[in-house]
Amino acid sequence: MADVVELKNGTEVRIRSLEDSDLDGLHDFFRAMPENDRIFLRLDVTERAQLEQRLRDTAAGRAHRLVALDGEAIAAYGVLELEGHGWKEHMGEVRLFVAPTHQRQGLGVLMAREIYLVAVRERVEEIVVRMMRPQMAARSIFRRLGFHREIVLPDYVRDRKGRLQDMILVRCELKILMQELEHYIADGDWQRSR
Repeated sequence: MADVVELKNGTEVRIRSLEDSDLDGLHDFFRAMPENDRIFLRLDVTERAQLEQRLRDTAAGRAHRLVALDGEAIAAYGVLELEGHGWKEHMGEVRLFVAPTHQRQGLGVLMAREIYLVAVRERVEEIVVRMMRPQMAARSIFRRLGFHREIVLPDYVRDRKGRLQDMILVRCELKILMQELEHYIADGDWQRSR
């Protein structure tokens, strides 16, 4: 079942779980992403094999992946990866990407809300996000959603061009995230619709 949401500019998109049939669309989505954004991704998601592995991880229950569709094209992609065992079983990690054509329209917040609902269903208590220092827009968005900087690891990861970058880990308890998401949705000039 897909949720229909209306963006700030009036565009309607459908948010639903990623399906195997989305492989080509997801491949197109990541290939169209500006290279300056792709350099901060962990893997080269322009390689189909990487996307096929993500679909297998989803089928195995290690992750929940969502897409937002504008017509048949993917406008946003989000994932909640589950630790699932041991001392971090209460935690999930989020990654979220919005196509440049759909940024600043509230889609990221709406996708975050859907990921939140999945996290509640999976009994996740805390969300973590890892990003590199140059990802200023992402850092700003997550700070506004109630995430706080937990740790900075200098020169800890390499970007896709091989340059060392600081990794920043932020986290947020689910109850705080929901309060901030509802605040943004209620105070916006647009409302979520189903």
